[in-house]
Amino acid sequence: MRRRARAGLRAWAELLRLSAAFTVPGDALAGAAAAGLHPGRGTAHAIGASLCLYEAGMVLNDWADRDEDAFDRPHRPLPSGRVTPAAALTAAVALTAAGLACAARAGRRPLAVATALTATAWSYDLCLKHTPAAPAAMAAARALDLLLGATATPVPPAWPVDTIPDAPRARAVLGAALTLAAHTYAVTAVSRHEAHGGSTAAPLAALAATAGAAAHLARAPLPGVLRGVLPGALAGVYLRTAGTPLLHAALHPSPQLTQRAVAGGIRAMIPLQAALAARAGARISGTALMGLAPLARRLAQKVSPT
Repeated sequence: MRRRARAGLRAWAELLRLSAAFTVPGDALAGAAAAGLHPGRGTAHAIGASLCLYEAGMVLNDWADRDEDAFDRPHRPLPSGRVTPAAALTAAVALTAAGLACAARAGRRPLAVATALTATAWSYDLCLKHTPAAPAAMAAARALDLLLGATATPVPPAWPVDTIPDAPRARAVLGAALTLAAHTYAVTAVSRHEAHGGSTAAPLAALAATAGAAAHLARAPLPGVLRGVLPGALAGVYLRTAGTPLLHAALHPSPQLTQRAVAGGIRAMIPLQAALAARAGARISGTALMGLAPLARRLAQKVSPT
């Protein structure tokens, strides 16, 4: 009985891609940092919403691909029969509802962003995944997730109104969202070849995008050499985490190395978010986010993030 319960928990952990969930909280924290705000209760609601909506997307993705996975990935929870399609769809709907409820607690604007994020994720899973629009849809979802954190974190009432002008704040948030979106686009483009391999162009393009993002993050916008040390160091960790497996996949585009490149790109979300936060001046958030990296790496050894 106990063995059956453990098997059931493992099946759901695989379906939810629990090791990849560690890449989610950083979206909201990076968004708050880009807006020049300190994390608060609204940020916590945004993180809860992001986690629920992300996991809903993971489950719905496998539900939509269950027939295809029966041939390409028969070991996955749905084609192997360890989780039923009805249970998976119910979980996806419940997680989506919970995510929207969390966003609603943060306010109307976060709810509007979460609704757009939900529409993007469901459209990707049900309609766009096997079309040329798939990488753009995934990139939009990550950008919206960062925007969710930025809109859910309110300006403290004690701050002067003109402490952070709206236009520079909007530009900073947009810049961070586009950086995260570019990385997501590149990793998604590589993931389209993970079942069969054979693509050199996609890993090379992703490697170029990664190097460009790392170079951008390493240039600290704040005065003073010491303030640029942490963003530069985190940018280096990001480049190594994503770049090394991408290079291997480009040199030898086998399915196994392509899958490792996708997994590396997913894990690299954490140092990327940390670098974005630190570059915006939120060094505590950036350092705290890096504490999730070893946890994600350890869990990925048991539950694949892809």
